[in-house]
Amino acid sequence: MNSHRYPGTGPALTIHAGKKALEHMRQHGLQARDVAIIPAAAGGPKGLILQSLDQWLFGTWLAAAPRERTLIGSSIGAWRMAAASQADPAAAFQRLGDLYCEQRYPEKPTAKFVTDSCLQLLEELIGGHEHEIVNHPHYRLHLLAVRGLGLLKSPRGSFSAKAGFAAATLANMASRARLAGHMERVVIGDMRDPLFWLKARFDNFETHFAALTRDNLKQALLASGTLPLIMEPVRDIVHAPVGTYWDGGIIDYHLALPYSRIAGAADGGLVLYPHFTDHIIPGWLDKPIPWRRASLGRNREWLDNVVMLSPSRAFLHTLSLGKLPDRKDFFYYGANHDFRIQNWRIAIYESERLRDEFAAFVENPDLSRVKPL
Repeated sequence: MNSHRYPGTGPALTIHAGKKALEHMRQHGLQARDVAIIPAAAGGPKGLILQSLDQWLFGTWLAAAPRERTLIGSSIGAWRMAAASQADPAAAFQRLGDLYCEQRYPEKPTAKFVTDSCLQLLEELIGGHEHEIVNHPHYRLHLLAVRGLGLLKSPRGSFSAKAGFAAATLANMASRARLAGHMERVVIGDMRDPLFWLKARFDNFETHFAALTRDNLKQALLASGTLPLIMEPVRDIVHAPVGTYWDGGIIDYHLALPYSRIAGAADGGLVLYPHFTDHIIPGWLDKPIPWRRASLGRNREWLDNVVMLSPSRAFLHTLSLGKLPDRKDFFYYGANHDFRIQNWRIAIYESERLRDEFAAFVENPDLSRVKPL
């Protein structure tokens, strides 16, 4: 690998670690065999910046140390982990990046148009690979979705859905616990995985667990990425509780989950979290509430065994518009799809710098680079 750095810029990659993860690295370095869980956040196009890192992690580094691992994601994170679970993950991540970049929407697309476009994307991403994904010899895939309650249980149209999400937003402003009165977490995943660390109650949300199979894989992936009011809700996922489903990121945006329950396990007990930012926001509705960040809350110990990788600010400054690709780009570039696609592809190319720096770190860990999480 040939790392490329812009002259005068600092490192592209930022590494954060919880106190137990840092102590582990002091004693053992960072070994692929110690990684038990890989979370993947919601965030739409932001996830594209992890493509090169994902390809190397799943195609080379983790593959060289096979063991049972939990892969868990919501929205684009769920789609990334479905790519990781294919027999050729590097090719699958390339396909995901190409398909995601090439999305083209009219100025005011209908919810059906966006839903149909995402269904087509998923068909091209996983079509013919369903068996590989749900029966992977080492990876145990779990997809997060949200099931509506109250006004969101079975909205008859966009007006009732808007009313339901308005009520949910107000409830969340008061407290995250109150949001649990409007929606539930559903984990659609690999039943071979005991998932004990997630099944014991840890927050106010009722959590249901359903089997992930070839029959419901595409439906579950669509539900996990179904944007409220922009896409049609997914109804009655096969093998899952009857109901109306939306984007898993509404509850689990950056996956603030009780990872520390596996800390100190005999097989390593580390969580490796490739992320597109340097902080963890619990739910999508928490984005405008800075004090809800997981690292500042009462559950900060959940991250004790987490190693989080993210782009540095110096890296972001080298990208087009000085930021990651995001959904606002669809409006910023408007009908100039080719220019948006070009800039997104440049960002993906630049993500090779994240890959190269992490590969160098695991080869020769420099713990002075690691910041507390």
